[in-house]
Order: sequence, then C-alpha cells, then structure tokens
Amino acid sequence: MIDQHSAAAMPEPPPGAQLLRIGTAFFGSAALYVAAKLDIAEHLATGRKTASELAELTCTDAGALYRLLRASAMTGVFSELENQTFANTPLSETLRDSARDTTRQLVIWMLEEPHWRVYGELLYSVQTGKTAWDRVYGEPVFESLFGSQRELGETFNRAMTSYSLQTIPAILAAYDFSGAETVADIAGGHGHLLGAVLKKYADAKGVLFEVPPVMAGAPAMLDSYGVRDRIELIHGDFCDEIPVRADIYMIKHIIHDWDDDKCEVILRNIRKSMPEGARVLIIDAVVPGPGEQHFSKFLDLEMLMLPGGRERTAEEFESLLDKSGFKLNRIIATPSPVSIVEAVKA
Repeated sequence: MIDQHSAAAMPEPPPGAQLLRIGTAFFGSAALYVAAKLDIAEHLATGRKTASELAELTCTDAGALYRLLRASAMTGVFSELENQTFANTPLSETLRDSARDTTRQLVIWMLEEPHWRVYGELLYSVQTGKTAWDRVYGEPVFESLFGSQRELGETFNRAMTSYSLQTIPAILAAYDFSGAETVADIAGGHGHLLGAVLKKYADAKGVLFEVPPVMAGAPAMLDSYGVRDRIELIHGDFCDEIPVRADIYMIKHIIHDWDDDKCEVILRNIRKSMPEGARVLIIDAVVPGPGEQHFSKFLDLEMLMLPGGRERTAEEFESLLDKSGFKLNRIIATPSPVSIVEAVKA
C-alpha cells in the first residue's frame, strides 16, 4: 500500500521526468476531448457512476472507458472513487454545456481532428513564418470555416460563444460603459458581447457590424438578451469600410487574427467614421514580459498557424495604434485571459 503522506512529501521529479510530462501532455488533451464529446460530465451531473454505467449511457466499451476516465482523473478532470466509480470535480463541471462558465465547446473545437491536424505542421510555420492551416487545407482558415468546412465552422462558432461566457462577465466588471449612447461591436459574431452590454446599460443603443453568413445567427442571440429592438444590424467587410457611428467601438478577438498591415486597415476604417471623443476598445490578450506565465503565449501559436496573426505586448499595441492614427489611452486588465486596450483618435 502506498503511504499517501510519504507520496505527498516526495521530492520534485528530476528535469527529464518533468520534460517528459510536458512532451506527453497531449495524452491528457486527447482524453479530455473524448470525455467532452461523450458528455461524461453531464452524465455525472446527477451523481457518481461506475465506468460500466457510463459506458452503457455513452455506447462505449466499459473497460476502455474506465482506462480513459482513470487517466483523466489523474489530471483532476474527474474524481476516481472505489470500484471504478467516478464523480465530477470543479474542473469537469465546466464541461457541461449548461454551466455558467462552460468550456465544453471550446475544448471540442481545440481538439477536433481537423484543427488538431494543423498542429502537426507547427515546424513548418516556425521555419517559414507562414500559416500551417493554408498548407494543410489549401485555403485560409476563415474561408474554410465559412465555406468548404461549414460544419467545422459551426463548431468554431459554438466554441467562441463558450469562450465569451468566460470573458464577457470579466469585461463588464472591468469597464464602465455608462454615458455611451451608442455602442458598436465590429465583427461581433452573433452579438453575444453587445447583447450583454446593452442588457446591463438599458439606455444605450447598439450596432452590430458583421459579414452576412455570421450575421444570420445574430437575431436569436440578441432576442435571448431582450435587446433586439435596440440594435441595428449592418452587413459589411471591415477591410472595405465600416460605416458605423458610435461612442464606443468594441473589437473583440479580431485584431489578434491579423498582421499589422491588415489591422491598420481595419482600425483606419473605424477611425474614418468615428466621431470626436469616441473610444475604441480592442479586447484581446496582452502578452506579459519574459518568464511570466500567461495563456496568450500559447494562443499566439494558434494565431501563427491558423489566421497568421499574433498576440501582442502592450508596446506592440501602442505601436500599432500609433501607425493607425490612434493614441493608446490605457490598458485595463480583467479577471480573464483578455484585457481592454482603450484608444482615442490621435
């Protein structure tokens, strides 16, 4: 029998063992993906179950499922009890679609095979600086998601909605939108963020600017917030023009998708229409200094391989804004991976 007290007091593993953990971390990712696809956390929502009971519910092999859940429990995703019985943990509770801070759809998107395949070409992106997605699929990522691979695009949209459930409360807690008569969300997807802002600030009106294929999902989302009657929907391409006048322009998870040249085009198109005194809020991760741990440093690899963009440091945001005719006003951290980069006309 293992002495748990002694095990807890064991010294840190040697460097080779620690590196091996990093090198095999994808084992845990793969197991997490399968658990999410099988909706294991939802099946455990009513209480603990054995691997055999879960196998019957998910139409899987009981022995194989037990092995997967045992491995997942080792990383804290589930709790393993006696007699091959499992229960949810605070981590796995977020794998339920009904959870307030659900991660299930985001996990599925990140680990779906068509997305996972691109990571096999990371070396290509590092050697060339080019996007691995284009190498694998022969076209840019957003052309795939909104065109040739629409089913995968729906997975992506659900993932972004899932991610928004974590970031939007943090944004609303960190930024005061009061006093703004009109709030615009540029390339705002289905209007999740805009709907949340207008629900909290009942006197404000909104504008959602998006391409037609994505905009199709907006009315239902805005209805769910009860703000549809206060929002104008405008279709367009932000690289052509952004004919929107507002007091606050939000642009969330967009600037990080592109290189500086394209971002300058987007920001200058906003600037052409914005009135004096208006503010632009770039809502993205801000990469911290050397040695500091932050999700943005991994997410930056996603930007390198898929759209060809980048996560930026505070200094890089300031430089980009300066080249685009703006002045960095301030950067507001939020209790989430994103910050709010506030800018005004220079």
